[in-house]
Amino acid sequence: MSYILVLYYSRYGATAAMAHQIARGIEEVPGLEARLRTVPAVSATCEAVEDSIPPSGPPFAQIDDLRHCAGLALGSPTRFGNMAAPLKYFLDGTSSLWLSGALTGKPAAVFTSTGTLHGGQESTLLTMMLPLLHHGMLLLGLPYSEPDLIHTTTGGSPYGASHVAGPDSNRPLSDEETRLCRALGRRLARTAAALGGGA
Repeated sequence: MSYILVLYYSRYGATAAMAHQIARGIEEVPGLEARLRTVPAVSATCEAVEDSIPPSGPPFAQIDDLRHCAGLALGSPTRFGNMAAPLKYFLDGTSSLWLSGALTGKPAAVFTSTGTLHGGQESTLLTMMLPLLHHGMLLLGLPYSEPDLIHTTTGGSPYGASHVAGPDSNRPLSDEETRLCRALGRRLARTAAALGGGA
């Protein structure tokens, strides 16, 4: 079965919770499944050596997970208005996909979580789009036809799904954030299916 890759990095679990809701939205669309993948942490002093299988959660992503996907949902917590280093490190290693055009024409969407309401959600979403544009992907956001985008007092953006995790990174997804994550997953899967990426 064709799949949408939900690729993310999560330090405290908030971005992972979003990834699972996006996956639920994807799997509401017949003919497509969600494939959850994460990336290992990186070290500032030396290259970290991780086991090939993480102690919990989804497996670490491989280049072939990206190469063969019908679409991509890319998620990261905000780090000073940008994506976290582990996700950027993984994307920096995708030159072979760029050279071959493997991702050209495939749909993609982005999602993020921050500790505070004004913690850089939109700048993170926008900067996460840049490598996807270089890969020739077709970027999707959330349209204002989603009522929660208008009424949310927590996360949510036309650029992608977002979540306010709180200063201790332990605030659960709000109802609006949950619905917007699922809506983003459905939109991504429907677009992939319309482009011929479904089974």
